[in-house]
Amino acid sequence: MKIYLDTIGCRLNQSEIESMARQFRAAGHEIVASAAEADLAVVNTCTVTAEAASDSRAAIRRATRRGAGEVIVTGCWATLEPDKAAELAGVHKVILNSKKDTLVADLLELPQEYFDLEPLARTPLPGLRGRTRAFVKVQDGCNNRCTFCITTVARGASRSRSAVQVIADVRSALDGGTQEVVLTGVHLGAWGQDLDPPLRLADLVSAILARTSVPRLRLSSLEPWDLQPSFFELWADPRLCRHLHLPLQSGSAGVLRRMARKTSPEAFAALLASARACISEVAVTTDVIVGFPGETDEEFAETEAFVRAMQFAGGHVFTYSARPGTAAARLPGQVETGIRKTRNACLRSTFLEAARHYRSQFLGRTMPVLWEATDQLSQSGWRLEGLTDNYLRVSASAGEPRWNQIDAVRLTGLSDEGLLGEIQE
Repeated sequence: MKIYLDTIGCRLNQSEIESMARQFRAAGHEIVASAAEADLAVVNTCTVTAEAASDSRAAIRRATRRGAGEVIVTGCWATLEPDKAAELAGVHKVILNSKKDTLVADLLELPQEYFDLEPLARTPLPGLRGRTRAFVKVQDGCNNRCTFCITTVARGASRSRSAVQVIADVRSALDGGTQEVVLTGVHLGAWGQDLDPPLRLADLVSAILARTSVPRLRLSSLEPWDLQPSFFELWADPRLCRHLHLPLQSGSAGVLRRMARKTSPEAFAALLASARACISEVAVTTDVIVGFPGETDEEFAETEAFVRAMQFAGGHVFTYSARPGTAAARLPGQVETGIRKTRNACLRSTFLEAARHYRSQFLGRTMPVLWEATDQLSQSGWRLEGLTDNYLRVSASAGEPRWNQIDAVRLTGLSDEGLLGEIQE
């Protein structure tokens, strides 16, 4: 059987799709690059924002329209609105998040243990989903109650995979030639707290670095209140990528309280100072929501000023989207749509300025770049795009495709998205 896999949203969704691909392959099935080739398509949906839910529905319709024999829908949007998912044309089955980990085994009527006997080397998904980095799921669910977040409802309580399982997945990725592994979860910093005996994320990171030869290990989003200054001592190992994504959500203390975030601007700033003291030239990126219920002009100004002061390497700006079932959807003072859009544009400009300033510090330097994408420009020329360990996106030209290779690259100029470079032979 030919299988097409698609995903919308977070890195955790990406890691789940990669796991499904390994399991389908282990059972003798082929992963294909388009729905048009497929006997079966699996779409892993997202609902973190109204836009993500819309994108999820579009992906399902696209798989059907392009000729997939059957479409199976799973993920957060499908879990919250299973009846609406089932009503879409071409949908054969809806699998809730609680059954997602055994989706392949249940579909193929195989015991889950079947996939644990002979773990396959991780192979990048074909087509647009091919990438050099392997996303490894270490944790699912969340016990936080941020008032804007629907993911907690869709994913359930926090639960950790064992260190043994995670390390096995990392080794599988390395066997497939992966140069960089990204650890991901809904609440990554909560890893290990539900295990017996309880452990911390630092224990998992230390074990992976000690027990594998991973060239690069990157951590996905980390809630700031999960981290202590001692956590950053792990970066004494140069294989740990110098990039921290720490969701801020607002630079206003009042808005953070209404969001039920377990931090404050002062605590966040102190954490960044600790990280920068331990990790040379670390890239710190973040997420911010604008237009949260009750956000005044003064509170938005506080956020903008705080973002400028933190000198982030980049950030994502989300316009607040009321999600039914969340506490924030019931809060008074819903901000007008036009004001939300204006604030979004303003903060995006602030982040672009900060990102350009961070990138400019590295002009003239030579840094290792892992090539993630290659496009043939002519019979003898290729355009390459990749990442440094501190998440600088670099473009360069070469006479051959160098996908999944790490090269020393001299950074020569700025581009709209990152930096231009020349490979040093």
